Amino acid sequence: MMDLWSLIWWLIELIFMPQIFIPLIYPGLVAVLVILLTIIWLERKIAAKIQLRYGPLYVSKPIGGALQLLADALRFLFQEIIVPVDADKVVFLVVPVLSMLIALTPIVFIPPYPGVYAVKVEYNLLMVLALGSITPITLIAIAWAANNKFTIIGGLREAFMTIAYEASLMLATLSMAILYGSLSIEEIIYAQKIPGILLNPLAAIVFFVAMLMSSGKLPFDIVEGEQEIVAGPFTEYTGIIYGLMMGVGYIQLYALSMLFVILFLGGWYPLIPWLAEIYKPLGGIMLFIKTYLVIVFSVFLRSVYGRYRLDQAIEIGWRKLLLLAIISIPLSFAVGVLV
Repeated sequence: MMDLWSLIWWLIELIFMPQIFIPLIYPGLVAVLVILLTIIWLERKIAAKIQLRYGPLYVSKPIGGALQLLADALRFLFQEIIVPVDADKVVFLVVPVLSMLIALTPIVFIPPYPGVYAVKVEYNLLMVLALGSITPITLIAIAWAANNKFTIIGGLREAFMTIAYEASLMLATLSMAILYGSLSIEEIIYAQKIPGILLNPLAAIVFFVAMLMSSGKLPFDIVEGEQEIVAGPFTEYTGIIYGLMMGVGYIQLYALSMLFVILFLGGWYPLIPWLAEIYKPLGGIMLFIKTYLVIVFSVFLRSVYGRYRLDQAIEIGWRKLLLLAIISIPLSFAVGVLV
């Protein structure tokens, strides 16, 4: 009997090791599944309420259709996976899975609460940004592998959008790193006595808009604009692989929303910072709640904004966002001197 309890205790300790807990539980895979299962349902319900129409209802009607996404996932799971004759079959099948894994990787470098790391890197802010910038490359590879004119158009749109938002996103992050004097996520949170959104609102606006562009959320879901190009890079995909590709954008939104909270909303600190120091897991709970609220606000915009054209989005990226991002850097220097 003691051996059984020893085994159970060993398994519990193993699961709660940071190297396992962070990638698998929080902020990793389990947290991602919770986000996917709830946010997509919430996105549909919010849009339905605002636009005066029915949202998910008939699956699990007594609880407002909350299990609709689970039903969709089961449907995707049992659908046939069709590979086009002219596609590059290896790339076509492998890259979607690789894209999902790459989208998850930046989360591993984010400490969920004080002093806890899966992989401890001094400049983990740079690691999160660098790994996050790889995902668009996989989408372009997916578009090319399908060998279809609609997927190639979607891939080109992804390339245009990536170039338009990525420089602004990096500059906005750099301006906050200058303000806090560090590229370490934990040090940035400790240095944030006043929320960064108050110290440098320009950088916050740039980061938030670039975050929507990066994750392909309205009004920037241009890459897979179904009115013009069916489903963009994902046109030829069916079954569970299509489900994986639809999840990549939400994972990107989750990772960038967490980074937004870290840079601009005080990270894991609650309203009373010393509580996070006394009971550190409280910091992780606060970080998740703040991140969730940022994601909810992001998907809410789907209901009130129409989609931009590609040329309009690129113009916003180059003429407005980039200018604001450049201005945010001297603003950080000035605020750093004054505060």
